[in-house]
Amino acid sequence: MTPLTTRLRPGDLVEVRAPDEILQTLDVDGTLDHLPFMPEMIELCGKRFSVSRRVLKTCYTGLNLYDAMRRFRGDDVVTLDGVRCSGAAHDGCQKACLIFWREAWLRKVEPAAVQPRVEPEARQRLRACLKTSTGPQTYFCQASELLNATLDVPRREQLRTCVSEVRAGNRTILGMAHGIATWLYWKIRRRLRGEYARGRSASTPVAGLNLKAGDWVEVKSMASIRETLNEAGYNRGLYFTPDMRRLCGGQHRVDGRIDKIIVDGTGEMRQLRNTVRLEGSVCGCDDLKLGGCSRCEVSYWREIWLRRVPSR
Repeated sequence: MTPLTTRLRPGDLVEVRAPDEILQTLDVDGTLDHLPFMPEMIELCGKRFSVSRRVLKTCYTGLNLYDAMRRFRGDDVVTLDGVRCSGAAHDGCQKACLIFWREAWLRKVEPAAVQPRVEPEARQRLRACLKTSTGPQTYFCQASELLNATLDVPRREQLRTCVSEVRAGNRTILGMAHGIATWLYWKIRRRLRGEYARGRSASTPVAGLNLKAGDWVEVKSMASIRETLNEAGYNRGLYFTPDMRRLCGGQHRVDGRIDKIIVDGTGEMRQLRNTVRLEGSVCGCDDLKLGGCSRCEVSYWREIWLRRVPSR
């Protein structure tokens, strides 16, 4: 395995390779080591971004909420600053996943280097070799193939990955120490007192505000939110994570609705109701997983947890 010092690191400026170069790396399913290159990524060919993180481990929402950690088969995956999937080629999926990039699809460049022009014909050749579904009701994307592209990270190895996160430049020593302390606090608290956002409802209530992108909302108090949750901290299958409490009482702008998402590992499109995402609100993995993860999933907000406020 190539040492980390010779690989891409957070902050490096990279350019997405040309379509024909990427095509040479893909198998008949349009994947590299089981990780799909998706049609939504084609328009980024030739463009430049900063590396956000090396992906040494990632969460998988289909397994146990607290212990589900996976790693890619090869240490050659990174994320780029702010580059999320639009879902345009997957029936408008609104999951907004942070896209994973194999290093073979990128090249490190200097700021002064001339950016190449990508021919439309080259984009079409690449698009023709990519698939988006495996059946009438199942989709093919990085989320659907996450289990195939990754391996389980046993609990005994998770502490070792925390050291690797620091070595890779993903986090500072102090930042990782804070993350471990946060995880340990919530783990102990959960064992002693149960879920932080534990409610009493057997059948959780439903409410809608018909929110849309750009609307302003205020997050209700924890006391009000608990009234909408069951004893495990869920409202109709959606978990209220401990880090979401930090937004209680604050006003935030709606980033968009979440009406349908592709399920990790299955490719099934799942329908959601009365659910939105808020600008800047992403999963706080430190509360749930040792050392956090690199996926930075968007947080899902039930409209019953919010109240509408006048536009600002």
